[in-house]
Amino acid sequence: QVQLVESGGGLVQAGGSLRLSCQASGRTFSTYAMGWFRQAPGKERELVAGISRSGGGTLYADSVKGRFTISRDNAKNTVYLQMNSLKPEDTAVYYCASHTVSFAMLTPDERAFGFWGQGTQVTVSS
Repeated sequence: QVQLVESGGGLVQAGGSLRLSCQASGRTFSTYAMGWFRQAPGKERELVAGISRSGGGTLYADSVKGRFTISRDNAKNTVYLQMNSLKPEDTAVYYCASHTVSFAMLTPDERAFGFWGQGTQVTVSS
């Protein structure tokens, strides 16, 4: 049973920072690409950032490039999302997700992510 548990969300003022964490269990973490998605009220879920199995490859949504950084610690089965210079438009529920297939190349296609956490709320006040 794959489990992904996010933490680190909360309320922050515009310009502030938060770091999200996602603890994974249930399978060999280092063999799966990971991603962070978000969904704002009334909007579709979107990919924020993705990271390859080793951490050597990353991708970002244009809206967060230069502000957010995704990383992973395979020894701790954890993926992180460091969010700096937060804006009110970053307000959303943030989800951690894992590729379904082991050893697959990182892709921004949401259909490749078959396992999801419960989500953590991030609220940025103006």
